[in-house]
Amino acid sequence: MRRLLLFFSLAAASTVQAQKIADPKPYAGTITAADLKRHLYIVASKDFEGRETATEGQRKAAAYIENHFRSLGLKPGNGNDYQLYYPVFQDSLEGTTLTVNNQSFELNKDYVISLANNYTADLKSSEVVFAGYGLSDSTHNDYKNLNVKGKIVLLLADKPSPAAGAPRRYNPYAKLDAAGKNGAIAVLIVQPMIVQRAPTAAKGNMYLAEYKKAISPLSFSVTDNIAKSIMGDDYAAAQSGTITPKTYTANIHIGIRKTTLPLQSSDVLGFLEGTDLKDQIVVLSAHYDHLGKRDTIIWYGADDDGSGTVSILELAEAFAKAKAAGKGPRRSILFLANSGEEKGLFGSEYYSEHPTYPLDHTTVDLNIDMIGRIDPNRKYGDSTNYVYVVGDDKLSTDLKPISIAMNKKYTHLELDYKFNDPSDPERIYYRSDHYNFARKGVPIIFYFDGIHADYHKPTDTPDKINYDIMEKRARLVFYTAWEMANRNDMLKRDIPLN
Repeated sequence: MRRLLLFFSLAAASTVQAQKIADPKPYAGTITAADLKRHLYIVASKDFEGRETATEGQRKAAAYIENHFRSLGLKPGNGNDYQLYYPVFQDSLEGTTLTVNNQSFELNKDYVISLANNYTADLKSSEVVFAGYGLSDSTHNDYKNLNVKGKIVLLLADKPSPAAGAPRRYNPYAKLDAAGKNGAIAVLIVQPMIVQRAPTAAKGNMYLAEYKKAISPLSFSVTDNIAKSIMGDDYAAAQSGTITPKTYTANIHIGIRKTTLPLQSSDVLGFLEGTDLKDQIVVLSAHYDHLGKRDTIIWYGADDDGSGTVSILELAEAFAKAKAAGKGPRRSILFLANSGEEKGLFGSEYYSEHPTYPLDHTTVDLNIDMIGRIDPNRKYGDSTNYVYVVGDDKLSTDLKPISIAMNKKYTHLELDYKFNDPSDPERIYYRSDHYNFARKGVPIIFYFDGIHADYHKPTDTPDKINYDIMEKRARLVFYTAWEMANRNDMLKRDIPLN
């Protein structure tokens, strides 16, 4: 009995000691404007060539981040590897064909295509079906009594008037979907100004999925000249809405030839093991990729998201120093530097589908994407002492009170919740890597400084960063992460994802 009582006494003492949270201030103090600046002038330098996904510049940035994690003594976050590799694909255009009654039309003069939405094919048909606006919904159906199975369809892209009984807004992808559901094999959408707005590039956008769940019809955006060659004088009447859907006799030849290049990118993962709650994970994330270079022009991406990347480096150093001093966190921390964010949240999507640590054991993702600048459109409060906090009111009722308490205790920033508004026209909540954790049910906070004049421009350079406010914002993330990593309970997941 005495031995049993002694065991329980020791266990209780151990629990009390484990739950006593050390003072985080000495370690937060290691996150400095000077260190952030030193890292950023490297990450957003000419040598890294804008860090575009699946390029040499991105690989250089990944190596820099990995080496920093190694130097701190962090463990690899993907088994024995610091990098989590994933496949990326990119199409190159070899050639296209579009002729009507033996009249040839020219790419980027008479029509454009989307490489991502098309496949290599060569089609010849003697008929084209004009299907109006190509709408098919509960209020309007242009395909009623119209057989387009195996046919090439010609559609108007303009919005129909309210008098036509259809919505004023249209979605080109909805048009393709409706055409495909009705059996069309190809769609020509009349968009007279498309050549000036969006000419076809020799290389398409990168994408993750080599195999698609469904194959859409081939799609060409065409000018008036092509529509007139098919419909003749009826085209003018079609624009006024006085021509009903009908079939036109026309010998049409359309073709696309493209090759697909398999590429590779990677996330960089550094892991700091916790103590008594080491099987639970706090994720600190930022994306290190940007837009790369075109010819000799580099998109440096100092704020987007060099600022988040170097903040992750400094956060890792602060937690590593705490652990070295015997003050390490109870929960483990995964420092996650994602690539592919600018291409469509690729890296975080891949991680969320192939997590190296269980997402049901992941208590939170604190994501940093742009914290080095000031929003010129913010006309209230102190523009030198704020941060936008996004998503803290979603998924967990624990989250916002903790965030507020840490800021009140340590950093005293103005926490701006502008982008938590469900009607936010920018839809900021959905536009960075945290969302791939949120959609899996993991509570998140996204730290953000707003959209400025250099956003996604080559002029987003390190000399324009406000390093003092960046230091303060990074320290807020640190203090919040410290609390998340040391509190007794994981965050509740008591708010449905919306």
